[in-house]
Amino acid sequence: MKQNIRFEMLIGPEGLEKLRQARVAVFGLGGVGGYVVEALARAGVGALDLIDNDRVALSNLNRQIIALHSTVGLTKVAVAAARVHDIDPEIRIQTFQTFYLPDTRDQFDFACYDYVVDCIDTVTAKLDLVLQCRAVGTPIISALGTGNKLDPSKLELADIYDTAVCPLARIMRKELRRRGVAHLKVVYSREEPIPPLFQPEPEEAANMLPTNAPEAFGNNRRSVPGSSPFVPPAAGLLIASAVVQDLLKHPEKNH
Repeated sequence: MKQNIRFEMLIGPEGLEKLRQARVAVFGLGGVGGYVVEALARAGVGALDLIDNDRVALSNLNRQIIALHSTVGLTKVAVAAARVHDIDPEIRIQTFQTFYLPDTRDQFDFACYDYVVDCIDTVTAKLDLVLQCRAVGTPIISALGTGNKLDPSKLELADIYDTAVCPLARIMRKELRRRGVAHLKVVYSREEPIPPLFQPEPEEAANMLPTNAPEAFGNNRRSVPGSSPFVPPAAGLLIASAVVQDLLKHPEKNH
């Protein structure tokens, strides 16, 4: 019996084959991105590029599917790749242990992807991903803020210009408008951010930031956001669902 037979019952053999031929890049393997990868692998997407420079930390255990006591200290790309291959050994995987920014973009051929998923949280990197995908006609979906949220039912799939409440969405709207980007599919939350009850000690807070993150990322963040076991995973599953549905609608590229 085929492992994807229950999904094939819903999308048919042609749909399953279309997913099998698709190649998707997931930038960021944290609370949102890890669940995107999990769902895409279980859906039968045939090729996944996994991009993240971080290692699994103890503070990831509350919300990241790749975070276990046995994986703390390991690179997220290695842990995610092993998990994907344990789900489906036939999935083709490429890993990039890198922090995506404009100066690392040359490692990637955005034209080869059928879809790009942005689950990173630096504005500069998110904007650059959008522009690179736009230049070659590759669909992209972006995750917006899931920190300081508790209610996954407030998550929505929307165009960036239809968003509200989310502070990251507000910045992205402004910057994308300046760059002439008319549309961007996003997942965001309408829940008002909850102020954290406390901030970790500086040394502990530093360990919650991505390993070897650029200086601008670490020094400009005024506080570490709280995060729940509910909202980031739900956002990841919503994103994966949107990606799969779009892949089923559109013809795949020739790889």
